[in-house]
Amino acid sequence: MISVASTARIFVFTEPTDMRKSFNGLSGIVAEHFDVELLSGHLFLFFNRRRDCVKVLAWDRDGLAIWYKRLESGTFELSPLQREGTSLEIDHVKLSMLLSGIDIASAKRRKRFAAA
Repeated sequence: MISVASTARIFVFTEPTDMRKSFNGLSGIVAEHFDVELLSGHLFLFFNRRRDCVKVLAWDRDGLAIWYKRLESGTFELSPLQREGTSLEIDHVKLSMLLSGIDIASAKRRKRFAAA
């Protein structure tokens, strides 16, 4: 699992992405579709058309890093996350559930304290 700073935001590109893209190609998608600085330390997720591969692009203090996961069977479930447009933001909990294969649509959050 990736260690993610609590201040990092997580952005998902909802369009299918060519998994042959590397640092420059994925950086271009971030610049074109996200209104966030690439070198800010946030995570950017990209999925292929079959949704069995994910690439995570992130700035790691002194350079860009790519984390890549290919499922041997099954797919990543993004349907409850998809909205209008090509990008959206998720939290750390949804990222963990997404990468672990938990159906986000059927997961229910219990009431918790939230600062105003």
